Amino acid sequence: MTVRGGRRGRPAALLALAVLAAGCSSDGGDGDGGDGERRESPSAASASPRESAGAGENASPAPARGEVEVLGTVAEGLESPWGVVRLPDGDLLVGSRDSGRIDLVDAESGEVTEAGEVPGVSTGRGEGGLLGLALAPDFDTGGRLFAYYTAESDNRVSAFRYDGSAPAGERLAADGDLVTDIPRGEVVHHGGQLAFGPDGMLYASTGDTGDGELAQDPESLAGKVLRIDPATGGPPADNPDPGSLVYSLGHRNVQGLAWDGAGRLWAAEFGDDTWDELNRIEPGGNYGWPEHEGRGGADAGFIDPVEQWPPADASPSDLAYSQGSLWLAALRGERLWRVPLDGSEPVAEPQDFLTGEYGRLRALLPGKDGELLLVTNETDGRGTPEEGDDRILRLRVR
Repeated sequence: MTVRGGRRGRPAALLALAVLAAGCSSDGGDGDGGDGERRESPSAASASPRESAGAGENASPAPARGEVEVLGTVAEGLESPWGVVRLPDGDLLVGSRDSGRIDLVDAESGEVTEAGEVPGVSTGRGEGGLLGLALAPDFDTGGRLFAYYTAESDNRVSAFRYDGSAPAGERLAADGDLVTDIPRGEVVHHGGQLAFGPDGMLYASTGDTGDGELAQDPESLAGKVLRIDPATGGPPADNPDPGSLVYSLGHRNVQGLAWDGAGRLWAAEFGDDTWDELNRIEPGGNYGWPEHEGRGGADAGFIDPVEQWPPADASPSDLAYSQGSLWLAALRGERLWRVPLDGSEPVAEPQDFLTGEYGRLRALLPGKDGELLLVTNETDGRGTPEEGDDRILRLRVR
């Protein structure tokens, strides 16, 4: 039996606690109207919470079946949330894709105040805007925050200094561009994820801009996972090509990056009409787009996905590692997927939770002791927002 922590039409009292027990999966529709990322086309100190939760190789495989418990709502009333990071004191910074604003969320009270605005964000043009956020490994001492966003002529990664003692709305100060000239499309496939790896390098996912051929062009930054030295904006010397930021290629639109307990990098990727993908990223690896979507490209020298889903069930928006499993948030699929691991391989079929309960799901942020923050995504023009949307939910996962 599955007890839902109801969203749509459920009494508010049920929101506080819902247990989705092991062995229960959810049937869901296809999100009628598509994922919006597909059909219009011709992080804390030395390791962020995104990377460190559940760190350390498990002595035994994750259990085949897991659980999700909805503990409550951290905040609500957010506008088109996309990137989210946790400050050292536990409060959150949440970026608004459509306004270019970054809000401060008090993790205890849920109060939302404006921290500042990222200048130069080109909003209102499809999937672009203010996208991923990441805290520098030395944020405690330097206050450095990185943002991936769409500018008028390109996508770029820029640095900012965050001053929590400054007045509301004035806490961000520009600190220079890190990477510019990342190709942008007019409407779709901007990528946009940012995350620091266990190696202290900054990783960014870029979309193919709607031109799949760019994903196979090693000279283009489109359709790639980039690995960036945060001190210089250049390629680290141990990149696959020391003169290039490109870490892997052949991607359509990666929007989730996470490291498992052994430091392996994983990515969740939008497919086209057939398969969305969970990929284990290898340095210099080619993941096949646009030649292959889903499995079947290994004979041609491409790396096949570890898991794949029909777009109606997924359209992945973010990825997190916790409790020995990878957790994948889905937009069109309106659910949270769990992929239990034994080392680098799944031990069981993916298991889904929360199907249809909270609408489109956008961002994930691991915490301690199996807690996971989940950000909904109903207010970006493609959802059906209800009172309180968008919100941040606090989960316990097993």
